[in-house]
Amino acid sequence: MPSQGYVLPPNPAAGSLPATTIDSQRVYNLADLIDLAESINPETRIAWNDARNAALTAGIARSAYLPRISATALGGRQTDSGGSSALGVSANQNNSFTGTVSVLSLEWLLFDFGQRDALVDAANQGVVIANIAFTSAHQKLIHAVSLAFYAYTAAYARAESAAASLKDAQDIQLAAESRKKHGVGTVIEVAQARQLTAQAELAKVGADGGKSDAYFALLSAIGVSPLTHMQIADASRRPLPADLDQPIDRALAGALQRRPDVLAAMAAQKAAEAGVRAAKADFMPKVFVSASGSHASGNIDLSAVPAVGEQAPTVNLSNHHWGATVLVGVTVPIYSGGVRNAALAQARNRADSAAETLERVKLGAAQDVVMTNARLRTSLAAAAAARALLDASQVTYDASLAAFRHGVGSSTDMLVAERQLLEARDASVDAHSAALSAAATLALACGSLGAAPN
Repeated sequence: MPSQGYVLPPNPAAGSLPATTIDSQRVYNLADLIDLAESINPETRIAWNDARNAALTAGIARSAYLPRISATALGGRQTDSGGSSALGVSANQNNSFTGTVSVLSLEWLLFDFGQRDALVDAANQGVVIANIAFTSAHQKLIHAVSLAFYAYTAAYARAESAAASLKDAQDIQLAAESRKKHGVGTVIEVAQARQLTAQAELAKVGADGGKSDAYFALLSAIGVSPLTHMQIADASRRPLPADLDQPIDRALAGALQRRPDVLAAMAAQKAAEAGVRAAKADFMPKVFVSASGSHASGNIDLSAVPAVGEQAPTVNLSNHHWGATVLVGVTVPIYSGGVRNAALAQARNRADSAAETLERVKLGAAQDVVMTNARLRTSLAAAAAARALLDASQVTYDASLAAFRHGVGSSTDMLVAERQLLEARDASVDAHSAALSAAATLALACGSLGAAPN
């Protein structure tokens, strides 16, 4: 075992993080963070490269309509040596010849019963799928940054609430100690107040840790270094969505027309159908034209130019002349050992699977839209209820604290009111964040999350 155990040796080339320019004086809102993520996040660049590769693939497929032209130039040296004898007379012969041969060839497929058309259609659908995936990558990134932003806002608000709760606990402790000092309070009240302060301090530590975790999660969603220092805008007062009067069936129809997964499944089905047409066309004849021209010079004598790369061999060349050949032909497939039949069966199976996949994706999309719509309505109702609870808890706490300070209230009631106020604050913050997240998730489910959610 090496002295370092199972620790790999350091590689200095891997010790740096991508550099990102962040304005430390700027306060970034959600739209700013999304713009930043779209410009630097690796996922969007990968999706863009995939779209470009799909476009290049379609260009390669369209090039099948054009002729193939190639040129070959050969130069060589030929030697011939030998001897002969007859009637006691011998003769030796040594000859050397040099020369060059240049060949220009053309191959052009004129007609193939739509096979190239089908292959080009399939490649074009691949471009559509890649472009849809590029859009989907942006929508998913917007959604991820939005959820991380709302989670950070909620964590920030919980930390502020914990700080306010600690201040309230300290005020209660001062009041309890003042009551005891004036002979009104008891030792138990002071102990309970100090216990409440300690609990509030512990809660503040936990809330600050949650805020830190949410901040790093937001940086990760954006795609920047965790060492980055950014100022994030407060969204605790961001208004909640109110226009939910659209019938769910109308929203669902619009979602099916825009969702990337549905549109990608439709494009995949069209590509599979084009594959079936291409497989059928493979049973049909093909009409082609082939032409070649050659020029030979020197004293070399060749019977054929060998194949080089994709250039087919050229035969019947002789030296010291120009030559040209034009051929028009038809190839008719007769027997292939069942290969074409199997390929056609596979293409039909892929088309059937693509059709079934489209139906499955539509059903999944419908379920997603209906569930996220219901979740948003539930979240909005919870936010309203949490807000009402917070208002009531604030009134109860203020009244309990005032009564306790004037010596007419119970310390137990005051302590309970303070804890309930903290719980109500956290519940209101969490409900508000959940409603905003549900709205962003519904926009993603409907395929309409193209920018920062409103």
